[in-house]
Amino acid sequence: MLKLTQFDQADFNRLISWVESEELLIQFAGPIFTFPLTTDQLAIYITDKNRIPFKVIDSETDEVIGHAEIYFSENKTAKLCRILIGDKTKRGHGLGEEIVKQLVEFSFNKLGASKIELNVYDWNTSAIKCYKKVGFEANSSKTRKVIFNNSECTSINMTLKR
Repeated sequence: MLKLTQFDQADFNRLISWVESEELLIQFAGPIFTFPLTTDQLAIYITDKNRIPFKVIDSETDEVIGHAEIYFSENKTAKLCRILIGDKTKRGHGLGEEIVKQLVEFSFNKLGASKIELNVYDWNTSAIKCYKKVGFEANSSKTRKVIFNNSECTSINMTLKR
């Protein structure tokens, strides 16, 4: 079982230690940060009043294993973003699906969101599979091409309605 609690300055160095490459940073965070991730970037990140950043805790061990965010806008749309299972030994065990389900529940029940969306790169097939399991569907009208490391890839927008 996982629990989501507030991410704050005390969590910065742990998150930074998990982001070992530019590719992982782009996969996890999109263009919001530059590599290497720094405490200065995270200090600015947590000041945005629309961001609700979480640390993900394994409630059995009380160990912080990941990070997740909800970006909530005035139009009652919640955007799930910056989801990362930082502990590599915990990846591939269905925890991403549990994190997404908790973010969805928080968005609908605590924030009153009418719709939830997220963006995912087309090469992140395990994340796409996870999001589909939770009920997200691709929104082709918001798909866009992105250049990363001199290669073009597609950012897929996925949505879930109440």
